[in-house]
Amino acid sequence: MKKTALKASALVLAAALATGCATAPADMEQRLDRAAADAAAAASAAEAARAAADRAAQAAAAAQSTADQALSAATEAQACCEANKESMERMFQKSMSK
Repeated sequence: MKKTALKASALVLAAALATGCATAPADMEQRLDRAAADAAAAASAAEAARAAADRAAQAAAAAQSTADQALSAATEAQACCEANKESMERMFQKSMSK
């Protein structure tokens, strides 16, 4: 009887181990699939962020170009203003000396 109980216990233990091992690969495969999906989502998000950063860099470059043009125009306007001021000052001095 002890041998039968021992054999039965061994069979139950073997069955339990076999069942546990059979479910572990399926669980592991699900985890791997989930990890692969998470990695793909992260890669997609990184690509979208890179594209957004590229667009932002292009917009910043365009804004810098516009600001440079505005500065150039303002500098030219200031030089013109100074030239007009000097010309008017000379005309005033000339009219005062007559």
